[in-house]
Amino acid sequence: MHAAANIVVGIVALIHVYILVLEMFLWERPTGLKTFDMDENFAAATRILAANQGLYNGFLAAGLFWGLFTGDIHVQRFFLGCVATAGVYGAMTANARILWIQAAPAVVGLVLLGFVPSY
Repeated sequence: MHAAANIVVGIVALIHVYILVLEMFLWERPTGLKTFDMDENFAAATRILAANQGLYNGFLAAGLFWGLFTGDIHVQRFFLGCVATAGVYGAMTANARILWIQAAPAVVGLVLLGFVPSY
C-alpha cells in the first residue's frame, strides 16, 4: 500500500508542477488560453494573478516532493490536505473541474496514506 500511496503523491506533485508551468509560463500562450478557456485580453489582464497562483501550486508540489524524498508521511498528509482544500475551494469558486483535477487525486492519496503506518 505504501508504494501505491507514493505513486499517487508523486502524480499529485507532478500535476501541480504542470499547473505551475501553465499559470506562470503558458498563461498567455495558446496552450494556456485553451486550457483555461479565455481570450487574449483576459489573459493579459490577469497574467500577474495567474503567475502568483502558479507559484503557490509550485509550493504545493515542492512540499509533496519533500514528503516523498524524506519519507515523512506527516508532511505528505499535510500537503495533500492543502491540495484537497484548495481543490474544493477552487471547485466552489472558479470551476467544478478543479474538484476532479486537483482535489480527487489528493483525497485518493490521503486514503492510501491512511493505510500506511506512521511512526
